[in-house]
Amino acid sequence: MNESIKVDYIIIGQGLAGSAVAIQLLKLGKKILVIDEPHKNTASTVAAGLFNPITGKKMVKTWMADILFPYLHNFYREAGLLTQESFFHPLPLYRPFVSVMEQNEWMAKSTEKAFAPYIDSVLLKPSFIEVKDMFGGLLLKLCGYLDTVKYMDAVRKRIEQTDHFAQEEFNFGELILKKGSIQYKNYKAEKIIFCNGTHLNPIFGWLPVKPLKGETLTLQANTSSSIIINRGVYILPMEKNQWRVGATYNFHDNEPGITEFSKNELDEKVKAISQFSYTIIGQQWGIRPTTPDRRPILGEHPEYKSVFIFNGLGTKGVSLAPYFSRVLIHLTENGLPVNKEVDIERYKSVYSNSSL
Repeated sequence: MNESIKVDYIIIGQGLAGSAVAIQLLKLGKKILVIDEPHKNTASTVAAGLFNPITGKKMVKTWMADILFPYLHNFYREAGLLTQESFFHPLPLYRPFVSVMEQNEWMAKSTEKAFAPYIDSVLLKPSFIEVKDMFGGLLLKLCGYLDTVKYMDAVRKRIEQTDHFAQEEFNFGELILKKGSIQYKNYKAEKIIFCNGTHLNPIFGWLPVKPLKGETLTLQANTSSSIIINRGVYILPMEKNQWRVGATYNFHDNEPGITEFSKNELDEKVKAISQFSYTIIGQQWGIRPTTPDRRPILGEHPEYKSVFIFNGLGTKGVSLAPYFSRVLIHLTENGLPVNKEVDIERYKSVYSNSSL
């Protein structure tokens, strides 16, 4: 019989959530086992990785921006140093105005304390040749993108250097939960954290994590840019004059595969705000794990102690994963309380009812 391998934590899933948790634990010197079966169409692998503190049709400051955005900039820079890879790309984001009225609104908002840290400038005339911006636009800072595939590959390689990585599907039938310890195959751990998105999870199956399909396009253009364009759709400059465009939101279609409808929707939106020639060279789709209140879920299982979850990052995984992975590890290591808005406790009644 093989001798048991002892680790401090087992992490299930290595998307944005699992990668952030792994980095937090590696920085603490913890021994970890990460189990992940790469799926081509998880949200983490197809997302453009955009982060932006001012979002939505009404352009409001995103939830907890004052905490999340300074933290994520430090986190991804440190992750780059830890992995010796470059995947974090801060870039200004430009939203073209559609009227003089909108110009005036943002001139006023730019003086407000809440918005000032995120506004680079309010431009009152056309400023970028790649954008239709007759009335100028709003230039935002603390924005950019994370190359999610390169990031997760770098984290996996770092794990493999000193710890344990298993590229396989997690088998719940081989998980043994005991008081004070967790056994999985020939591994023994003190704690286990599930970060496996919308994939099957009978232990936390009572939580309302719902799939949200999204599609993106890849464009080949005759130009590049030093800004992200965002008005109804984001148009993000990548390498070699390529651009990533997205994303759609479809709660009703969770069928695998791309659709012509989404392709046409995104193409029309790009044409409405851009003024450069391009060819569509790729289309991607993925499934995001979302929650009814659009807040992540993290915490300890109500019954199985030392069993934790970090899930439901939705469309803002790049900005949510760094800070809330730290919150989770403060809970697992020191018993510190979790923000009520993300605490698994808010669904405790659902678990109680499901157990009846």
